[in-house]
Amino acid sequence: MDTATPAVTVALHDGERVLAESLAVDARRHGELLAPGIAAVLDEAGVTTRDLTDVAVGTGPGPFTGLRVGLVTARTLAATLGISAHGLCTLDALAWRAVAEHDVDAPFLVATDARRREVYWAAYEPRRDGLPQRVDGPHVDYPDAVPVEGRPVVGRGAQLYPDALGATPAPLDPSAGALAELAVRWLADGVDLSDLSPRYLRRPDVHEGGGRKSVLS
Repeated sequence: MDTATPAVTVALHDGERVLAESLAVDARRHGELLAPGIAAVLDEAGVTTRDLTDVAVGTGPGPFTGLRVGLVTARTLAATLGISAHGLCTLDALAWRAVAEHDVDAPFLVATDARRREVYWAAYEPRRDGLPQRVDGPHVDYPDAVPVEGRPVVGRGAQLYPDALGATPAPLDPSAGALAELAVRWLADGVDLSDLSPRYLRRPDVHEGGGRKSVLS
């Protein structure tokens, strides 16, 4: 599952292929959409939570509120079922989707919406095994501060700021199917995905003063 972007996405993977997937794009309804998405993919595949063996979740970067929904849900589900939880950078999953589904085979960037007229971004290069390798980032910057240097930029950030980042090849959003496929490949290679720490890259928009709190995220 991944809730680090406006896309609330859930998928079920059996170790060889994606069995079911759900994706809804709504930047303000992560908490409302995630649980129905989980129920939908389980129902489509004809399984229950008791059949799950692992949970993989996107750890961002992303705005505080949306990202927290996915991480809390993944941790709770794993703890309740007594199964392992794995964390992957959301930008890595989007990069893998660009390579696997859209044949991006040259150095490229991934950029997602960070709000405040900023983007989260990272740079990637292709590897011989077909997996994209992150060589810089993730960072949060204003679009005109991102070092594009002629490389294509994948993701909704490029769609939002085409003057700074250029026209984007698909895809715009991460998918849980791509995240699951990447998790399966990395776990098979012995990569440690145990870190579920959120990648906020900046402090949550919570301010205290005069006995009042304002939550802006």
